[in-house]
Amino acid sequence: MKIIGVDVGGTFTDLILCDMKKHRVWTHKVSTTPQDPSIGVMTGIAEICAGNGVDPGEIDHVFHGTTTATNAVLENKGALTGLITNEGFRDVIHIGRHQRVQHYSIMQELPWQSRPLVARRHRKTVPGRLVPPSGAELVPLDEEAVRRAARELREQGVESVAVCFLFSYLNAAHEDRAAAIVREEMPGAFVTTSAHVSPQFREFERFTTAALAAFIGPRIERYVDHLDSALRNAGVSAQLRIMASNGGVATPEMVVSKPALTLMSGLAAGVLGGAMVGVQAGRDRLITFDIGGTSADIGIVVDGRFAESDARSTSIAGFPIVLPMIDIHTIGAGGGSIAHVDTGGAFKVGPQSAGASPGPAAYGHGGTEPTVTDANIVLGRLDPDDFLGGAMKLDAAASHAVIGALAERLGLSVIEAAEGVITIINANMANAIHSRTVQKGIDPRGFSLVALGGAGPLHGAEVARQLAIPEVIVPPWPGITSAMGLLTTDLRYDEVRTQFQVSTTVDLDRLNADFDSMETKLAAQYASDKVAKSHVAYARFADLRYVGQGYELKIPVAAGAITPKTLQKVWDAFHKAHRREYGHAFPDSVIEIVNIRVSGSGKTPKLERLEARRDGSAAKALLRTRPSVFRINGKLQAVDTSFYRRDLLPAGARLKGPAILLQTDSTTVVPPGASAVVHESGSIILTLGSGK
Repeated sequence: MKIIGVDVGGTFTDLILCDMKKHRVWTHKVSTTPQDPSIGVMTGIAEICAGNGVDPGEIDHVFHGTTTATNAVLENKGALTGLITNEGFRDVIHIGRHQRVQHYSIMQELPWQSRPLVARRHRKTVPGRLVPPSGAELVPLDEEAVRRAARELREQGVESVAVCFLFSYLNAAHEDRAAAIVREEMPGAFVTTSAHVSPQFREFERFTTAALAAFIGPRIERYVDHLDSALRNAGVSAQLRIMASNGGVATPEMVVSKPALTLMSGLAAGVLGGAMVGVQAGRDRLITFDIGGTSADIGIVVDGRFAESDARSTSIAGFPIVLPMIDIHTIGAGGGSIAHVDTGGAFKVGPQSAGASPGPAAYGHGGTEPTVTDANIVLGRLDPDDFLGGAMKLDAAASHAVIGALAERLGLSVIEAAEGVITIINANMANAIHSRTVQKGIDPRGFSLVALGGAGPLHGAEVARQLAIPEVIVPPWPGITSAMGLLTTDLRYDEVRTQFQVSTTVDLDRLNADFDSMETKLAAQYASDKVAKSHVAYARFADLRYVGQGYELKIPVAAGAITPKTLQKVWDAFHKAHRREYGHAFPDSVIEIVNIRVSGSGKTPKLERLEARRDGSAAKALLRTRPSVFRINGKLQAVDTSFYRRDLLPAGARLKGPAILLQTDSTTVVPPGASAVVHESGSIILTLGSGK
């Protein structure tokens, strides 16, 4: 069996091809084609197959991570979207919750107001009302009003519509009927409903999530259809699976039906890849640290399980989302981050980035701003003659020129300015990790940092030292780790249902019936996807809070019939989780069940193990020795640094810093005082000293 993972990034499309029978793994990178990412995907598949003697027709599964949805939202380039809602609620997605995202800022941007997903003229209201607690009909849906609204939207050129009614999470009848009418009046338009996308309470978040789905829906539909057709035309009859934000993969049909599933597709794969690397190295408490050209993405993995976002913090480009998603924190810090002096005279790095074009000055594409990449070149940590495995030559003189101009403004030497850039960007990254660990009661000293992405291994050791993290794990192919992560997960779907019951008067019949019906719905989906029953597993959860609280904690619920004894275990687990999260608990307080969830997992073929090469030695991998600059005992010093070809290092090879490991997709820095060993899985494990 042969499987392939393809991850589309902003600059490069990364591929990993695995022959399961022969235990062979190949990697490849091609340039991303922003005008049509499927072109780059197909080019990469053709090249990796041709280069390794594999017939594309032999590929059994294609696992794909995409930034199409993410970029559409970040760039505000989605479809012209309309919204149909209840009378009097036209402005729910504009008003929000009157909460200030930044409590003390009077100049903050509210994206749902400054760049709305649905312009006000495209928001239509119709009579009709359902009411809690059962979703009973108070006012019938005015179907003729829905038709008029759909015709108006059609005449306005709207190509996508979200239907969002109050309390549809209790009863989807009005939304379903309205959607059917819109499809009749607007053939060819993308139409979705809030109950289909996210049947949960909280109108603003549910409406916004549905609007996001409609905003990106046509673009995702076109992309998936185009990619699927391109695969068939190239003779690839493999099953296509697309990475979802929840850490699983989904079928093309599911993604087209629920495009919001892919909003964090590419970022989720990086966390999964980092988790696999940790497992292979025998580590189960991990901080994944994925640095690219523009951003750094941080995830937490404990005992093989990744942290999930909650309703308080799940968003994209500032828009709130209520969907199951891996908890990934992103900051503007990467190889292209620009160093500058702000209007107040402060020396800063990022979040502005030179991007892929023009990129850092060293790229020779017209960049004139000093970047992190340029600083690394000045310090001798990047080899201008051996970047991307020698496929790209860097202009060291240009880097010295732009860092020199920055140094002159700061009154520093060129070396001091370059080291200042690295110190600031590392501090920014360390602070971001601090916010996801220490500020949440997690001690990072008990974790390993998995440094991935093109720039992760460059900065991983020094960032880890700032947080007293004892070791850094560098994957075999750091820049391909997201593509690798695609080959480690299952076909995962989630069902959620708002429940609203309190611990003193739980209706067990209703609770059991709802859990059972959700599992039945998931089972039907897996059957439709042709996944054998024996390959499907289910997990149950409940979102709980004390009565009067505003947000919930997700607590596991045992399989099988729920009894009073089962519930007591759930209550006890909630008290413990609340104490762990907030530092206190209230065992005598009434607990409220807000939502119940079922997560299904259908087995897919996986990349099961990684191996380092067995032959060779560190001596044979040594390329040269030349000076690089590091801060030692508080002073900047140029010290002799050994440069190695990483692909020639065998399992068990040991190195002492300072050393720099070169490979096609990344560069690893082993600073003074640190040591490195090649693990049998192929990862490099850096053990960090004080650096003094």
